[in-house]
Amino acid sequence: MEEQRSSPLSKELKVFFAIVALTGFAMGMSDNVISNFFKDAYDVTAQQRGFLEFPREAPGVICFLVIALTSGIGDVRLSLIAKLLCIAGSLALGLFTPSFAVMSILIFINSLGNHIYIPLQDSIGLSIIGQADLGKRMGQYSAFRTAFMMLSSIIVFLGFRFGFFSFKTQIKLPFLIGAAGFTGVFLLYLLLYSKYKVQGEARKKQFQILVRKKYTLYYILAVLAGVHRQIMVVFGPWVLIEILSQQADTLAFLGIISSFLGALILPTIGRWIDRFGTKTILLAEGFTLILVYIIYGFMSRAFTLGTLAKVGLPVLLISSLFVFERLTMQFGIVRTAYLRSIAVDPADITPTLSFGLSMDHVVAISCAYLGGVAWNTFGPQYVFYIAATLSVLNVIVAVLIKPAIKAAPSVPETGS
Repeated sequence: MEEQRSSPLSKELKVFFAIVALTGFAMGMSDNVISNFFKDAYDVTAQQRGFLEFPREAPGVICFLVIALTSGIGDVRLSLIAKLLCIAGSLALGLFTPSFAVMSILIFINSLGNHIYIPLQDSIGLSIIGQADLGKRMGQYSAFRTAFMMLSSIIVFLGFRFGFFSFKTQIKLPFLIGAAGFTGVFLLYLLLYSKYKVQGEARKKQFQILVRKKYTLYYILAVLAGVHRQIMVVFGPWVLIEILSQQADTLAFLGIISSFLGALILPTIGRWIDRFGTKTILLAEGFTLILVYIIYGFMSRAFTLGTLAKVGLPVLLISSLFVFERLTMQFGIVRTAYLRSIAVDPADITPTLSFGLSMDHVVAISCAYLGGVAWNTFGPQYVFYIAATLSVLNVIVAVLIKPAIKAAPSVPETGS
C-alpha cells in the first residue's frame, strides 16, 4: 500500500492535472463575480437574479441528452467541443454588453459548454487514475483546481480593487482572461487525445439514457446537491451584495480565502474517503449544512430588521460562513467516489454522472426562481431555513449508505 502511495504520476495524469488547474482558473475568472456582473452591468433585482439561473442552469438539465446523443464521439473529443462553447461565450461576454435577452443567450452558450464538460472531466480523470488510491488522487486534482481558482480570485481582487477591471465598461477583462484559460484547456486536451490516446471511461456507441435502481441514493444526493449549490452560488453571495452592499473585490477576497483553505484540505478529504469511506464524510457534510443554513437564516433576518450591525463583527461572521459554505462545495468528489464504488460497470460512470447532473439542475432552476420569489415576498431567512430542512435528507441518505462501501476497494468487484 505504501508503494502505491509513493508511485509517481503518469504523464497522462500530469497533463490531466494541468487541465484541471487551468479549468479552475478560467471558471474562477467569471464564477467568483457573476453576481456582481449581473448587478453592476444590468442592475438586477433578487427575483431577476433568480430568473438568470435559468439560462445558467438549463444546460445542466439537457447535458445528459447531449452526452447520450454523442456517445460515439468519445469523452475527450466531446470535451474539446465543450471548451469551444466556453471560449465563444466568454469572449462574447468580455467584448460586448448586449441587451438583457442577448446576454442571457450568451450565458446559456457558455454554461452549456461548462455543463457538458463537468461529468466528462470526472470520467476522464477516473479512467486515467485507475483503481488504486482513488480518493487520494481525486483529492489531489481537486486541490490543484482549487489552488488555481484561488489564483483567479487574487487577480479579480487586485483588478477590481485597483480599477483595472470593471463590469460597467465595454470591455470586461475577467471574461477575456477566462476565455484565454479555456483556450489553454482546449490545447491540452488536443495533446491528451493526439499524443496519449486518452478516451475516458469506455461508453456504448449507441444513444443511451442510463438509469439503474442501484444508483438511487446517488441520484438523491445529486438532487440535494442542486439545492445546496444554488443557495451557495446565488443566495449566499446575495446576502453580501444586496443586504450588506459588498463589491466584487470583497467577494473575490473571500474566494481567495476559500480556495486557499480548499487547496489545503482537499487532499485530506481524499485520504479520508479511502480511510473512512463515503458514508462518514457524507454524514459530516449533512450535519454541517444544517448548522450553516440555520445561522445564515438567523443573521439574514437580523440584518434586515436592523438588530445586527452591517459593519464589524457581524459582517466578519457572515463572511466566514460564506467561506465555509464554499468549502462544502468541494464535497462533490465524495459523491463521485461513492458512485465509482457502487458502479455496476465502468461504462456507467459518464452517463450516470451526466444524468445526476441533469437532475441536480432541474431542482436547481426551480430553487433559484422560487428562492428569489421567497426572498422578495417573505424575507431572505426563509430561503436558508428551507435549505436547512432539506439538509436533513442529506443525513438520512448518508445513514442509508452501507457502511462497508468504500471508494476504491469495491471497484475490482464491478461487473464485466
